[in-house]
Amino acid sequence: MDKTVIAKSSTLAFSKPFFDQGLLNRRAVLKSSYAQFLFLMSGADHDQMNRMRSYVTAMCTGWDVEQVKSIVGETLHEIVDPLVFAEAADLIADHKLCGRDVVVVSASGEEIVAPIARALGATHAMATRMVVEDGKYTGEVEFYCYGEGKVHAILELAAREGYSLEHCYAYSDSITDLPMLEAVGHPTAVNPDRGLRREAASRDWPVVTFNKPVSLRDRLPTAPSSAALATTAAVGISALAAGALTYSLLRRFTV
Repeated sequence: MDKTVIAKSSTLAFSKPFFDQGLLNRRAVLKSSYAQFLFLMSGADHDQMNRMRSYVTAMCTGWDVEQVKSIVGETLHEIVDPLVFAEAADLIADHKLCGRDVVVVSASGEEIVAPIARALGATHAMATRMVVEDGKYTGEVEFYCYGEGKVHAILELAAREGYSLEHCYAYSDSITDLPMLEAVGHPTAVNPDRGLRREAASRDWPVVTFNKPVSLRDRLPTAPSSAALATTAAVGISALAAGALTYSLLRRFTV
């Protein structure tokens, strides 16, 4: 989703409302801003993603789940709408008008991913789930929707919904999503990092650039493009997957 559907890290984009509601302090907001910059410049690799997971779980421990959902719901359109790539909005509409389900697959937390997916008009959303006890995050991860975890989630969904993965489409910017791209018949690299660009070139996968973030409400089209009309009628899954979340990059920043 990040750098594929929206122009920033979805989690980091909510740092200001999280701060306003007392979930983050000023130091964390500064780190988030710096991490956002690094994310846009270079993305994140496997080691950085592992550090991100440790950082995020520690940071969120004790947070009230309903408060997080409320903040995301109240600020979703203000935060996310201007960040959606016009090209991604067009692609989503094209797939839907061709009769395909659209699935958002992201390493971000489901409390953030699910509302964004609904706003995009997606059919399903799969995301990281944290363990919750007494309405609060425990700091443990129930399911990490990353790497092979994304493939596991996609396979389960495909079996449940009757999708044939050879007719499915997947989009990502990150080499960390290589297992997911390999699992479908129509992989595409979007704004790829260096590793994924090399893989795409060696495998002759399409490489596209999205660079026009605009308001989602202004850009969801009502008619399919000529490219969509030329595609097969087979129902597929459009896995609009996350680029690497970058709380892992916060370790590079000190104050």
